[in-house]
Amino acid sequence: MNCTEPRDLLAAAVRDACVQDVRAFKPGNVSIAAPGHRMEAAAFIASAHAVAMPLTLAGASVGQRILRAVEASWAAAGCNTNLGIVLLAAPLLCAREKLNASPVSPEDLRTALHVELQGLTLADADDAYRAIRIAQPAGLGAVAAHDVAEPPTITLRAAMQAAAAHDQIARAYTDDYRLVFEIGLPVLQAARQAGLAELWALTRCFLALAAAVPDTHVQRKHGPMAAAEVQQRCSALLTQWDAQASRFDVHATAAIWPALRAQDQAWKAAGINPGTSADLTVACALVTRLSGTEGYTMARHESCPPVICGSAG
Repeated sequence: MNCTEPRDLLAAAVRDACVQDVRAFKPGNVSIAAPGHRMEAAAFIASAHAVAMPLTLAGASVGQRILRAVEASWAAAGCNTNLGIVLLAAPLLCAREKLNASPVSPEDLRTALHVELQGLTLADADDAYRAIRIAQPAGLGAVAAHDVAEPPTITLRAAMQAAAAHDQIARAYTDDYRLVFEIGLPVLQAARQAGLAELWALTRCFLALAAAVPDTHVQRKHGPMAAAEVQQRCSALLTQWDAQASRFDVHATAAIWPALRAQDQAWKAAGINPGTSADLTVACALVTRLSGTEGYTMARHESCPPVICGSAG
């Protein structure tokens, strides 16, 4: 895919990455198999379709894409379903639009992303602040010096730098998406290249991201001890999965399923949602589509495994 190809291909990449994320099973997160936190998967799917065109508006800035996508998402779902996804996706799509090559590697995309992030402006910050006020999350506004309730006085990148210590999405704007390109994406690629169905590969990607650093959404809502416990538990789940004779075959996924399911129920009962790790997982899925990574296409790869899309009961 290159920047001269139809916008609807880029929009399809956004929709597919977001919808696949809701179809995949990620403990503590809302999915088709498991609603939670007073939310259903349908709201996230509606948002996935709503943000696809605003995020891919040709020539639009990062801030413009963020604002229009959040407006569209809010109109479709009536709540904040995907602010973190939108914040991560907008710079990636701007970067991909400016690459005049097809295909591009993830390294090419990250290089272009670096340029995009370095060039963020005060206007981008103004649009992003407006979007955050619409979405009403616990996030960037926690920094008193640059409260999103007030007009920005610094660029969007500088605002993200101010919030980076307590928000992984903000941190991504300062380190060129390190967790996406250096942690999540290699896990996702390795799993797919070994033959694991994409929905299971996304589950592994999510666990790897949540195990790498404390999830800042959990940290803001439940404190650092809870975030550390989530991190340790995700690491343990990966270790348990990898202890299977063949971690990428159907027997291994069937063996790990009860532990994943039990953890999902426990976290949802406690109101714990590793939502930032989920947002980063979507970014990984989007990178595979925007970069034309081997093993991924614009179409879905396989029907949903029954163990994931079965009854939530």
